Amino acid sequence: MRTWLLRLLVLVTAMLGINYVVWRWLFSLNWDAWWIAVPLVIAETYSLIDSLLFGLTMWRVKRRGEPDAPPEGATVDVFITTYNEPLDLVQKTALAAQAITHPHETWLLDDGNRAELGAWAEANGIGWIRRSEDWIDRPRHAKAGNINNALMATEGEFLLILDADQIPEPNILDRTLGYFRDEQVALVQTPQVFTNVPDSDPLGSQAPLFYGPIQQGKDGWNAAFFCGSNAVIRREALMQLGVARYVGEVEVSVNRALRTSKAVLAKATKQLTPADEHLRASLDEVAYDVGRAQRELRRGLAIADVTYRFQQRVDAISRGLVESDMRALQADLAAIETMSDHIDDIDGGLAVIDMTALDQMSHRDWSPLGALETVRALIGAIDVDRGHEAQPIMPLATISVTEDMATCMRLHTMGWRSVYHHETLAYGLAPEDLGTMLTQRLRWAQGTVQVMFRENPLTQRGLTIAQRLMYWSTMWSYLSGFAALVYIAAPIVYLTIGVLPVDSLGSDFFARLIPFLVVNQLLFFVVGRGAKTWRGQQYSLALFPVWIKSFTSAFGNVFLGRSLDFAVTPKTRQERQGPPWHLIKPQLWAMALLVLASAAGIARLATGEADPLGTWVNIVWVVFDLLIFSVLIQAALYRGYQPDDIHEKEPS
Repeated sequence: MRTWLLRLLVLVTAMLGINYVVWRWLFSLNWDAWWIAVPLVIAETYSLIDSLLFGLTMWRVKRRGEPDAPPEGATVDVFITTYNEPLDLVQKTALAAQAITHPHETWLLDDGNRAELGAWAEANGIGWIRRSEDWIDRPRHAKAGNINNALMATEGEFLLILDADQIPEPNILDRTLGYFRDEQVALVQTPQVFTNVPDSDPLGSQAPLFYGPIQQGKDGWNAAFFCGSNAVIRREALMQLGVARYVGEVEVSVNRALRTSKAVLAKATKQLTPADEHLRASLDEVAYDVGRAQRELRRGLAIADVTYRFQQRVDAISRGLVESDMRALQADLAAIETMSDHIDDIDGGLAVIDMTALDQMSHRDWSPLGALETVRALIGAIDVDRGHEAQPIMPLATISVTEDMATCMRLHTMGWRSVYHHETLAYGLAPEDLGTMLTQRLRWAQGTVQVMFRENPLTQRGLTIAQRLMYWSTMWSYLSGFAALVYIAAPIVYLTIGVLPVDSLGSDFFARLIPFLVVNQLLFFVVGRGAKTWRGQQYSLALFPVWIKSFTSAFGNVFLGRSLDFAVTPKTRQERQGPPWHLIKPQLWAMALLVLASAAGIARLATGEADPLGTWVNIVWVVFDLLIFSVLIQAALYRGYQPDDIHEKEPS
């Protein structure tokens, strides 16, 4: 009955929302004030799509029963990732991990390479893994690189991944390994719950809606995803993913080189005279070999074999032309030597000649032998060993500052399954100050938007339609910052200058809007089952500057090549003198403008310049916006967790 009630609410919410937004687009736009009317209806459409995606997620909420017993003889490596966290914190987590009842090996993945931590680990029988010399002067890929490095140094069939502050319960493996009896399961994710959060949760650290109904809903569509910690992963799945990505990236590089080779050969052929028929025949032969290599790759032949045979054929033809066009060859060789200065990195993948250099080569005037030498150099430039990386196989995704979502989405594209087990089996530490929280949220958002730009789930082969929408819904939610700007601006515009973005505030408007808002909130109430979801709703709007920055900075990183540094979330309170008001300046300005606009609206009402209904509706809107932003005042004044605030849960 509960499932059917939930589905009924989803359907009613969808129908009411679609009815309202369609009516808004067709019948209520104030085109005389299109500059605010159109942005507002676009923002409302965004919110409707967000609501529809949430409803789709809730449609197949999966509440799993008791897990099976772990597979016989399952071997496990427990990875605790650490960089610069306090030693006592890391040691506490490591000792708790060592006490896990299922047989396992515990490893500290120390990216800080701290000798004192290594000595302590050795004294306590805990493994200590740090980066090898191969990583020097090469991309480190933050946490993903740390885990990828450890994968090559361990052998366990399964991996339990923990952040340095996530203290596991002794039965965490007993409660999760049973799902791996299904050989298609690659991942089991459990909730992240924090012990240093008061009941008021001023920083919005607890996420009962996400680590509960949302993940359970995604689980129903086989789209529950990896959240970076408190998860068990099948090593076979990760290694298969790493090898598949490696082969795919090599193939992309080879195909790019072959396409450029074809353009170079075509350019050289056009310059031949009727007297150069023997040269034309040689170039045509190589062009045919380029096409044959492309066809062989499409048929799935081994890349190494294809490129080797192609190189041999080019070499044989080149030897027949050595005595031709030597002067032109000297100039061409000089151009070829510059190719080493144009090595680029494809989305954290293989090094190949960059696209600018490829374009220049395809348009340059080449002599016949120079063209063949260029083709040979293009194929030879493919870094099959990935010499610019510390290791050729990178199982965890390195395309984002957060490795979890991209890795899980790739696993799903390969047909692997994931599980969300709704039981708290580890207890962590949340940020205790506003600055740390903002740093954490920005990194999460940046990583998600990076994945959206680089590997948009809507276009990923291997995902079902539902899986694509489940991943997209998470990415879509981070675009709310732009909608929030409009929701702030609209009441300010009306209260100050009297411009209404809708034709009228008549009965048609309220009869469509109010039922949608009421039923939508009722849906959240039923889904939450008593959990406190309001704080999450507040922060989804109140952090609009963070969401906008995540979008612009990720765009700059992906498309403009700007750096995007990885910031490790501090595990202790960052002491500052006084409340950090400077961190929320945009929101404070928004609150001030809303208050001033309300005063202006009341003044205009008193002088008879404003419509009473429109004024009071917008003042109610302002009050709602201020209620949303009020959480940031609490966050700025928050002095950190006090043990007396709540009963601290210690792992048993």
